[in-house]
Amino acid sequence: MKFKDVLEIMIQKEASDGFVRANSNLRGRIYSTVLPIHDKILTPEEVDKMVNEIAGDNEKERLRIYRGCEFTCWHKDFWRFRVGIFYQRNTPAIVIRKIDLRIPSFEHLNLPSAVCEKFCHERRGLILLTGITGSGKSTTIASMIEYLNQNFERHILTIEEPIEFTFADKKSILNQREIGVDVTSYADALRQFAVHSPDVIYIGNIRDADTCYAALTAAETGVLVFSTLHTVNAASTIERIINFFPPHQHTLILNQLSFLLKGVLSLRLIPRIDEKGLIPAYEIMIASPSISRLLRENKLWEIPKYIASGDVYMMKSFHQCLLELVKDKKINPTLALEYADKKEELEMELRNKGFL
Repeated sequence: MKFKDVLEIMIQKEASDGFVRANSNLRGRIYSTVLPIHDKILTPEEVDKMVNEIAGDNEKERLRIYRGCEFTCWHKDFWRFRVGIFYQRNTPAIVIRKIDLRIPSFEHLNLPSAVCEKFCHERRGLILLTGITGSGKSTTIASMIEYLNQNFERHILTIEEPIEFTFADKKSILNQREIGVDVTSYADALRQFAVHSPDVIYIGNIRDADTCYAALTAAETGVLVFSTLHTVNAASTIERIINFFPPHQHTLILNQLSFLLKGVLSLRLIPRIDEKGLIPAYEIMIASPSISRLLRENKLWEIPKYIASGDVYMMKSFHQCLLELVKDKKINPTLALEYADKKEELEMELRNKGFL
């Protein structure tokens, strides 16, 4: 089996992710579940050949030094894939993410359109998309960038590792920089951004204090900054950000966030029951006066309560969103409990409303 055969099988089986490992058959993620999508057991030699087939000299050097690398590739001019190669038990393994080149609208993605548009209309500040891997963050960011591209005359600068979605200039001009290809690191790219005169910056992922501080600094200079974190809800996102820094800086960072943070959109993709596919459950935190005050006062434990009561600012908790999806017969009530932050509270409310 060759690598292109793997991609063809993923397309045929509608798998969003493919998993290639020696002494195992090919598996794919189909609507959140990882299933076998081919019977053949792959040998270590076949996986090695696949790695040699797709990895260039730069990727092979990174594999040798870091024992892992990421990059993107095309297939038949119609499909783009993000490829991660790493070692396990001293043999290479490959994880492949299929990227749909059609950039969908907010409505098509079942996202809160009014909130997404509100974020895009901001001229400065920090907007964060959060969720676990595979929760739809990249696709949501792409839809926001495309909305900006279609509606505003801006210079949009993206810094990604690797570049996933590609954009054609419309009203805006877009420059996309890939870590390891166009620039050495997120921190280096953000140190250089001032001379590039961007209106909007997308930082692929905030993983450390340097990148986080650079993102806050960019937002302070009057740029609109989008980024992502692997956190499960709004409150944990704030905690993650301040914990990048030593305790003596926490007050400073919280003060910065109280002025710069415009909102957090957290996502969880759930298999739907009304049709084939996945639907997002989401939590929305908007930087209302009350939320900004909680940040300044370091009362993060009160954030969930204000999100749940903040519908006038278009805020919504995961609890409220899951209830709506069950009520609208989009998701199974039992499955809703699996994705809830507070299962006991959601179970009680579902029972009171007759859904369980």
